[in-house]
Amino acid sequence: MHILKVEFNQQDNQKNSIISVNDKTITLSHTSLTTPCFVSTNYHTETPDMTLEKLDKMSLFPLSSKDDIDILIVGTGATGCFLDPQQQVAIQQMGIGIESMSTESAYRSFNLLLSDMRLVGLLLL
Repeated sequence: MHILKVEFNQQDNQKNSIISVNDKTITLSHTSLTTPCFVSTNYHTETPDMTLEKLDKMSLFPLSSKDDIDILIVGTGATGCFLDPQQQVAIQQMGIGIESMSTESAYRSFNLLLSDMRLVGLLLL
């Protein structure tokens, strides 16, 4: 079993920046979450029932309504998986851009966009 552990050096205690990542846990500047989970600038929560197949407007709305997001990054595991085109269109109709990628790339992209003051959400599956 491969355990992924990533440490990040830049921290902003006013935001939900990711400090470290390992197998099934991410550590934010002030708390830890078990995946699957959702993180945005000012909100975070575990989403135990979320899967890539269940991702749609109805499942995303309660998360995105807690904090403004313009882009959603979806971490899909060790390798990137694409969303179904219908899922992408439905989420884009909410005014949210969406990108899916490997979980490792998703962590890094989230922190980068967060440091650029972007309205970004991260969904780790």
